[in-house]
Amino acid sequence: MKTMSIESLCEQYTDLSRNDVLAIKNVAANIQLMADLNRANVFIDCLTSEGTHAIVVAEAAPQTAKSIYKKPVIGKFAYDAFEPGVVFALKTGKQIFSNRALTQEGKTAEQSVVPIMNEKNDVIGTLIMEKDISDRIKHQRKMEALSEATEKLSEILLGMAEKRPIISEVIEESLFFINHEGNVIYLNPAATNLIQDICAGESAEGKPLVHYLPSLKELIDSGEELLVKEVKITNRFFQVKKIELGHEEKTAGTFIIMRDLTELREKERELVVKSVAIREIHHRVKNNLQTVASLLRLQMRMEISDESKVHFVKSLNRILSIASVYEIILSSSSVDEVNLYCLIEKIGNMLVSGEDNEDKEIVIVYKGLMLLVDSSKAVSMSLVINELIQNCMKHAFIGREKGKIEIIFKEIGNEILVLVNDDGIGYSETAKHSFGLDIVNMMVEHDLGGQFTIERTANGTSASVKFPIERQEFQA
Repeated sequence: MKTMSIESLCEQYTDLSRNDVLAIKNVAANIQLMADLNRANVFIDCLTSEGTHAIVVAEAAPQTAKSIYKKPVIGKFAYDAFEPGVVFALKTGKQIFSNRALTQEGKTAEQSVVPIMNEKNDVIGTLIMEKDISDRIKHQRKMEALSEATEKLSEILLGMAEKRPIISEVIEESLFFINHEGNVIYLNPAATNLIQDICAGESAEGKPLVHYLPSLKELIDSGEELLVKEVKITNRFFQVKKIELGHEEKTAGTFIIMRDLTELREKERELVVKSVAIREIHHRVKNNLQTVASLLRLQMRMEISDESKVHFVKSLNRILSIASVYEIILSSSSVDEVNLYCLIEKIGNMLVSGEDNEDKEIVIVYKGLMLLVDSSKAVSMSLVINELIQNCMKHAFIGREKGKIEIIFKEIGNEILVLVNDDGIGYSETAKHSFGLDIVNMMVEHDLGGQFTIERTANGTSASVKFPIERQEFQA
């Protein structure tokens, strides 16, 4: 449907002169700017020839906000019953602001109306701005409902309802309801017991709450309507919630809800003490292992045969691998879990940079997930990985100056899989019953409850360690 022009609408439905229509058009040229600036719909209405209602001759929907109308309303009539402010302004020339009206599409709107005058100071039209207040009305109704609910809640909690409820009687928290003077109007059994414990059997009802619990004075005097704070009373800790109700006569007052946290805080303190003790034990174990390693190094500096030196180096690496577990623990926030990725990376780098490998260029690449494992399993894994890497460096790169070891971490179901691959000469069955692989088998089967396999591949050797784990976290 083609929209009619201001001229045609005024000519057909109003008694306005040509000059009056021109004045209306001049105002209409700016209503889009008004709509965008005020984030509202703006209209121009003119009184019809009958003088009983108005007609919309121009409109502008805001581009800065959602329009109140779904369809154009130019050419629609505005009746006194739905928009009394428009007809009133047209007939009287008076301004109306923030008047409630019903739109053409049945929405409740806030309407402001300003008359448009001609050179003779006669009213020739009205400039109208409308904003949708449906959400505001809904909010007001919700607040009214909330006020009623608050009043009802007060009655329930204070036992004022016809059938006295027992909600406040059975909750574990101590519940006080005080008036604006701070006097106790109501307290539940838990609150009564608390006062009796602290004040040797006195009754607090009708008396100032701060007389018995002076630690709450700052919280009660605070201007905050909702406040949560932890306070210490004698040797006990409490979480205190303050909920201030409205100022209506029936609901005026404040709820003070106290939850005893003493047992929780005591357990937290015990955990901190335990954590400190365990961390100190780990520190001493690490120092003892470092001492043993130093003794082995000192012994290696003595005149010993090359054949014996090999065994010393293996033992030294095993001790240092276990020590790495405690170094990781002491550098982290947890005393029970170890980052397996970081642990194996530390052991691998330590072994590759050892004096015995200075004549070879061996690179270790780490791939996969960050895994947290129990510290007891971490000790076993440190020995397993130590043996596998040492096995690679000793047997895989014979006659070669370079080599690559790849360590991959995976999670399959409820199991962790660690692969140690090398690009060496390949696994030989003659090494199947070596002492190092015997250690690996024993650790994997008995300590980890898992499976160990090693096989020759087209590119070298692949060893896999798979074991179940309960506590774990993954990070890409």
